[in-house]
Amino acid sequence: QVQLQESGPGLVKPSETLSLTCTVSGGSITTNSVVCGWIHQPPGKEPEWMGAIDASGTTYYNPSLNSRTSISRDTSKNPFTLQLSSVAPRDTAVSYCARGSKVLGTWGKGTQVAGSS
Repeated sequence: QVQLQESGPGLVKPSETLSLTCTVSGGSITTNSVVCGWIHQPPGKEPEWMGAIDASGTTYYNPSLNSRTSISRDTSKNPFTLQLSSVAPRDTAVSYCARGSKVLGTWGKGTQVAGSS
């Protein structure tokens, strides 16, 4: 059974870069058709897709985040990471990592992130 666990700082100062790591167990992140990604959910709002990386390493990003997002992976160890630059209070949200075959079907439990001074 595939499981995902997010980790990272809970509080990030404005203008700094947020870095989150997703550790995947029970499944590969490079198997053909596998896609991994990040979703965040601000308070009182619907979940918003932030971006994804596919098995070939190609990345896809939500244009509404104005090119502030970067997703990368370490194929030798199975984690993948999210970086969100120029953090602001509006970035306060629960952030989830997810994985699946062509769609992000399995999610982690989420980690709370606050962009605040």
